[in-house]
Amino acid sequence: MAIKIDGPLYARLGEAAEAARRLADLGYDGVYTLEGSSDPFLPLLLAAEHAPGLDIATGIAVAFPRNPLHLAYQAWDLQQYSRGHFLLGLGSQVKAHIEKRFGVDFSPPAARMRDYILALKAIFACWQDGVPLAYQGRFYRHTLMTPMFNPGPNPYGPPPVLLGALGPRMTEVAGEVADGLIVHPFNNPRFLREQALPAVQRGLASAERRREAFTLQINAIVVTGVTDQQRDAARAAVRSLLGFYASTPAYLPPMAAMGFGDLQPELNRLSKSGDWGALGERIDDDFMEAFATSGHPGDIAAALLARYGDCADRLAIYAPYDAPDAMWREIVQDLKRLQAPC
Repeated sequence: MAIKIDGPLYARLGEAAEAARRLADLGYDGVYTLEGSSDPFLPLLLAAEHAPGLDIATGIAVAFPRNPLHLAYQAWDLQQYSRGHFLLGLGSQVKAHIEKRFGVDFSPPAARMRDYILALKAIFACWQDGVPLAYQGRFYRHTLMTPMFNPGPNPYGPPPVLLGALGPRMTEVAGEVADGLIVHPFNNPRFLREQALPAVQRGLASAERRREAFTLQINAIVVTGVTDQQRDAARAAVRSLLGFYASTPAYLPPMAAMGFGDLQPELNRLSKSGDWGALGERIDDDFMEAFATSGHPGDIAAALLARYGDCADRLAIYAPYDAPDAMWREIVQDLKRLQAPC
């Protein structure tokens, strides 16, 4: 089965409808939102309305500040409104943001996330199949569902739950209880194959599940541009992005896998001092090559498939810079053409 190609829906709410139509016109199979400075769910409603047929996903929504029941209602409505095209992507965020920005409990994150997803699945089973709601986990308890608050069966079935994970335990949780894994954009092939995929397999095996029933969505950082100036701007933007990611202690494993672990404390120190501009300056070409797919637009599709084509079910393009639509249209077309049967 061909890999589905997802594009980023970065637009604010007022521009989301037009942005979704544009991404559909570029040939993407789906769009995903990020939880940054705006809500990740509301733009997807407009995408479902104005670009019907596109898969829509949160990539990711932060789970712990939201009660599982609140999230279940949002996911149920989006799954029905999009006619079965919604994917609920969840993530834990890092400890400092959960405890200091959102003001809720974080630890232990993997056990808490496992409980969270099982609670969601219990709520979905209650609504879809009439199973009595009697979930009592370590962190979440849901034992009451009266007819007034039960939306009833979804004609398109419960939405799949994908989990964004980076550490080995959280990745195992994805394999055990989620319907898929969202691989963080801060990845490299060695980390993916030597650490992430084996952790998924351990989770699947513990639950006696098959890989064929599990979706692997890989976020891929791309550095490209039609002109030298565009490529230079893309490289500068991605250097800053990689420096920001690499400053976070939780993101050490992919760095260590490629021999860059000693750089992490320095970048973390710079971030704590507020010297954000210096982070990108510490990212050299070898680091860029490890964590991003770079090249002329005509070479990007083949490079992405060489890097991820043997394991990805969905490939999410991550490119935090301006570039012409015509270029992305050709890259998406190349990705589909190179996968087409002879």
